[in-house]
Amino acid sequence: MNYRISSLYICVKDMKRAVHFYETFFDQPVTEYDGTYSVFDIGGFRFGLFAYETVNEKHVFGSNCLPSIGFENLDLLKKKLEGKQICFPLTRIKENWVAEFIDSEGNHIEVTAPIENDINI
Repeated sequence: MNYRISSLYICVKDMKRAVHFYETFFDQPVTEYDGTYSVFDIGGFRFGLFAYETVNEKHVFGSNCLPSIGFENLDLLKKKLEGKQICFPLTRIKENWVAEFIDSEGNHIEVTAPIENDINI
C-alpha cells in the first residue's frame, strides 16, 4: 500500500484573524476562504483552518501535534520568527535548525531550516 498525507488542519477561534496571520506568514493569499473551513495551498499541500466553534465541536488545545513548516535557510526562518511568541527557542537538532512559535489562535507551529556550513546563529 502507498500512502500520502496531503493536508492537515488546525483549529482556530477567529477565522478572519487566523487567515490574516497565515496570509502574512506564508506571503500569499488564502486559497479558499470560508467562515468555517479555509485552506492555503502550499506547494500542493492543503493547510486548513477550522473554526470548530461554528459547528459546536469541542476542542482541547495542546502541543502534541505540531505542523512543521520548512524553510530553505536559517535567515528566512529567523525572519519568519520575528514578532512571534516563541515557545521553543531556535535549537540545532541533528541536521536542522528547529524552533516553535504560538500562532494567533494559540496553536504551536514548528519551523525548520537545514544546517548550512559555517552558519552562526
